[in-house]
Parts: sequence; structure tokens; C-alpha cells
Amino acid sequence: MTSLQVVLAIASGGAVGFALGLLGGGGSILAVPLLLYVVGIHDPHVVIGSTAAAVAANAFLNLIPHARQKHVKWKISVLFALPGVLGAYLGSDLGKLVPDKEILFLFAILMIVIAVRMAFPKKKSEDLMAPAKLRLWLVLLIGFLVGFTSGFFGIGGGFLIVPGLILATGMPMIEAVGTSLFSVGAFGLTTAVNYSLSGLVNWWIVLEYVAGGIVGGVLGTILATRLSTKRKMLNYIFSGMVFVVAIYMLVLNAEALHL
Repeated sequence: MTSLQVVLAIASGGAVGFALGLLGGGGSILAVPLLLYVVGIHDPHVVIGSTAAAVAANAFLNLIPHARQKHVKWKISVLFALPGVLGAYLGSDLGKLVPDKEILFLFAILMIVIAVRMAFPKKKSEDLMAPAKLRLWLVLLIGFLVGFTSGFFGIGGGFLIVPGLILATGMPMIEAVGTSLFSVGAFGLTTAVNYSLSGLVNWWIVLEYVAGGIVGGVLGTILATRLSTKRKMLNYIFSGMVFVVAIYMLVLNAEALHL
């Protein structure tokens, strides 16, 4: 990597961390396009493997304060993560076999789904519809499916884990967020290890991304308290940006479907 790419990698990590700190989620979806089109890492599989490692590191770092606040339900987090780790391994195995443009085309579709979810989040009252009783089979099933998706795309999957935990257990939102971080870290680590065995992780990029993400996360969290009344507008702006980047990736990789 050139010195410029190092600076861009740290800055990109900072941008992702800033978005996560400011909005509380969804920011990591930009990690892959930033590495591809800003930093200039042209192998999508190296990008996905490296992103997965960075996501895992950030998740485990963020898990610490949540654990101290007793927001983590450890038994449920382990039950969710065990089938999810298997899913992440299988998903990452499949992801490595998918050609570059095909996997980026699919990733762009996932970005659009996340952008829509961020722009039009479910009402808080819907959380009350979650069952009060733990449904173990649902925890295991959702864990596996989310883990598979996480492994295939090299993402954390928190936007899927949190509603999945609420649906299967009826836990409050703050506990679902804290508990989800253990699975996000476990899925990301599994994916990163699998990719690294094939030489598809650039550990220097991971370190640079995590370093930038820590600083960006602190700044984003500070700004979030000052802009708390404008959170909805910020979500619209960010989801719009994700949507635009996704369309760009769709067009760029449209030949994957011979369009």
C-alpha cells in the first residue's frame, strides 16, 4: 500500500466509525465500497475479508461498555452465536467462490435494503409485539440465517440480529443491541479467519480501519448528543447516501447479470 492509501484507509475507517457513533448502526455497510472505490483495493474478496475482521474488532470493543452496563444477556448471546458461527463459516465459504462482480452486485442490493430500513424504521411500539417467552428454536434458526448472511457479505449483521433477538426473546431494545455485539464479533471473526486461510485478509488495512474507526466513533458519539433532535433527518441523509452508492455499484457491476 502507498502512503496515500494508508491515509485513505484510516480516514475511511474514521468515516465508518463516525457514522456508527452518530447514527448507532448501519454505518459499517459503507466499509466495503470505501475500501474499493476510495482506498483503491481492487480485489473484492480481500476487501470483504478485511472488512469482516475490522467489524469483529469494533464489535468486541463496543461490547465492553455494554457488558459493564449489564446490557448483554450472555446465555442468549451464546445460543444465538453458536449456529450463527456455523452459518458464517458456510456463508464465507460460498462467498469466496462467487465471482467479483456477482458478489458486489448482490452486496449493492443488500445496501439498498439497509438504506430503506434506515429511512423507514419500524415504530418503537412494534417492539411490544415481540413474544414475552424465549423461543429457542427461533433463536437458533435466526442465528444461523443471519450468520450465513454475515459470512457471505463480510458484514456485521447487527441490523438483522437486533430485530431477530427481539422477535425470538422479547428482550428490550437496549439489551438486544448489547447482546447482538457478541454475535457481530463472532460472525466477523469467523468470516475473517476463513478468508485469511485463503490469503484474503490484509491485516494492515484492518489495523488502519480499526484505528480510524475508534477516533471516528468517539467524535460521532459526541456529535450525536448535540444533534439528538435531528436524528431522523440524519438517518434520511445517510440512507440516501447509501442508496446512491448502491446504485453506483449496481450500474458498475451490472454485467454480472449480463445487463
